[in-house]
Amino acid sequence: MATPNPIPFVPRNPGLTTIGLSLAVFMQVLDTTIANVSLPTIAGNLGASADQATWVITSFAVSNAIALPLTGFLTRRFGEVKLFVATTLLFVFASFLCGIAQSMSMLILFRAIQGAVAGPMYPVTQSLLLSIYPPEKRPQALALLVMVTIVAPIAGPILGGWITDTYTWPWIFFVNVPVGIFAAGVVYLQMRARPSQTMRPKMDYIGLATLVIGVGALQVLLDKGNDEDWFQSNLIIILAIVSAIALTIFLIWELTDKEPIVDLKLFRHNNFIFGTISMTLAYGAFFAINVLVPQWLQRYLGYTATWAGLAAAPIGILPILLTPFVGKYINRVDLRIAAAAAFCIMGSTSFIRSGFYLEVDFYHVAMAQFIQGLGVAFFFMPLMQIMLSDLQPHEIASGTGLATFVRNLGGSFAASITNFMWQHRAIVHHAQLTEHLTPFDPDTQQAVATLGRGDDPVAYRVLDNMINAQAYQISFNELFHVLGYIFLSLIVVIWFARPPFGARAGGGGGGGH
Repeated sequence: MATPNPIPFVPRNPGLTTIGLSLAVFMQVLDTTIANVSLPTIAGNLGASADQATWVITSFAVSNAIALPLTGFLTRRFGEVKLFVATTLLFVFASFLCGIAQSMSMLILFRAIQGAVAGPMYPVTQSLLLSIYPPEKRPQALALLVMVTIVAPIAGPILGGWITDTYTWPWIFFVNVPVGIFAAGVVYLQMRARPSQTMRPKMDYIGLATLVIGVGALQVLLDKGNDEDWFQSNLIIILAIVSAIALTIFLIWELTDKEPIVDLKLFRHNNFIFGTISMTLAYGAFFAINVLVPQWLQRYLGYTATWAGLAAAPIGILPILLTPFVGKYINRVDLRIAAAAAFCIMGSTSFIRSGFYLEVDFYHVAMAQFIQGLGVAFFFMPLMQIMLSDLQPHEIASGTGLATFVRNLGGSFAASITNFMWQHRAIVHHAQLTEHLTPFDPDTQQAVATLGRGDDPVAYRVLDNMINAQAYQISFNELFHVLGYIFLSLIVVIWFARPPFGARAGGGGGGGH
């Protein structure tokens, strides 16, 4: 087992080092959403279909999901500082390649590379950031990282749309080049003298192969399930079987191998397991909200992409303002109380949205987002601190990588399940609403007469569209009822964690076991 450095390494300029680390994370998290709104433009310019363009997102997500659990192995092999600098520079290079891609196939390949090298960036950054501050300042360091990870996904679609409209789509990737070079240069110059304990762990080829196959198949299944009509598709059935077999072998192998590529034994820690469960379920519910609200605004309330972004953006206001104070004062209360308060607020805003209707105004939509921001400000940081509290210093990078992987997988599940249930329940409600509507029904005849001539097929289509919108609205309301109860149920889960919850420093270069 690696022993932590007796004297923690402190860079010459901790503030500048923090800026470098934060910029790298901002850049990496931003790239998970910045391309979303630009897909139609990218597809048009590269002569591809809309379905092919979605692989720009899927390829990044799949390779990122595979790389995340490998963080512990890579830190043991190369050390945290070298791994951070290498992955940041490789991310810059992959971003440049994305910008100069001449075909959709090239862009998808370069996005896969970008996602793979991005995998270890967040966990290693968190470990390095914790290591350069004394115990009393670590909650503030975590708070800064939380603020960055909250703001970046919100800024992504807005920034992506503006860059695409004002310049050209390659610039959504080119902007990473100066930011990444600056971040890597600053961290290297400030932390190159940091003592590093590395080792040459035996490569676990079976673990790696089953991880790549299992997680890759699962991520593609989740991303393509709705498009392929789930288990009505042979592709989805095959992906599910392949993923189930590969992940079963992976779990058995990793739990019994002497030098596993992913250390699943981290789940022996009480706070790590309950912190990870709470974070995964809460993040999944939070992600579901971020999936539902913009689609609902654009499809059924007639918002443009820009106005939908502006309506959703208030969720970031309170986290930006409050997170520094949360980081400074949060340890004065039991972190479980802070997390429980966050779940109450997020559950309450979900119940508020469950009462929305098709004529709801911009103010009420934006205000629900704004209030939810209060829950977000008290949600991420306490859970992250609880999750890391009983890990050993050399386990921080591995634990963060593993927890982030599980959390992101939870987000993928949430996105797929949410879209499926929204559509499925809308179909059920549409059938119920139209049960008694026939050309011979007086109410139907009156409604059609109001919309147009009685024999006008356009009037019937307008009526059907109105009923369809109502069906989707009822389904939307139902889903937010469920999300509200999910948040409230997590109050029980988080109380299985046990104090103390002080965040520990990262180990010296992520030394091995």
